[in-house]
Amino acid sequence: MKTATKEFVTKEVKYNATKTTYNPRNPEFKEGAWGLLSSIDLEDCNPELIRDAAAIRQYVTELCDLIEMKRFGECQVVHFGEDEKVAGYSMVQLIETSCISAHFANVNNRSYIDIFSCKAYDPQVAAEFTKKFFQGGTMRVTVTNRF
Repeated sequence: MKTATKEFVTKEVKYNATKTTYNPRNPEFKEGAWGLLSSIDLEDCNPELIRDAAAIRQYVTELCDLIEMKRFGECQVVHFGEDEKVAGYSMVQLIETSCISAHFANVNNRSYIDIFSCKAYDPQVAAEFTKKFFQGGTMRVTVTNRF
């Protein structure tokens, strides 16, 4: 789904395990946009990977290298949630041009990752890397220009 107004542009793309339907054209910043946000919802992740703080840190390092983002400070990875419905690791990595954050849900083996930057990057590259790294299935990607 693509929604466009004077204030924002959003594109939602649904992936599944056997078919990818993503426009290969790299979305560019729209005139006046401050940054680009990619939200990646990934189902059926490898449960061992999303429950491993070291693996999550490795993912962040490799992702930042891949999309050429300079990390600022240490990656924060914390496990919390007394209620099993929300329990799992959460991650925040500051980058010089904004931040990358995520939550990994133990109850359903899903990951919810946001990449926001005022420096251009290719959301498709980030999404496909994420899917491969966490060995996920169905993936939804929403790309938004922020104004």
